[in-house]
Amino acid sequence: MNTSLATLTKSLIQFMITLVGALLGLRFILKLFAANPNNGFVNWMYETSSEILGPFRGIFPSPNLDGFVIEFSTIFALIVYSILGMLLFYIVDILTPERA
Repeated sequence: MNTSLATLTKSLIQFMITLVGALLGLRFILKLFAANPNNGFVNWMYETSSEILGPFRGIFPSPNLDGFVIEFSTIFALIVYSILGMLLFYIVDILTPERA
């Protein structure tokens, strides 16, 4: 893999991890403060982030404290996707020969 392809690949990985992180982060905040799911934006956020959160749903309980929902599965998903991004960066670095 040449360096320009490696740079492009890393940029795409960074973009995807940032997008996933932003969606899950917004979902966490909206759930935490009990945002109205009937609102168009909130509903869109829940539907969009639902697919990303799918593999992690139900791992941890989501306690409801007087209307405030703490979705620990979302936090766990953020951590796992961040680690996955770091591993992909590492793989790209391994596959990219160093120039002298």
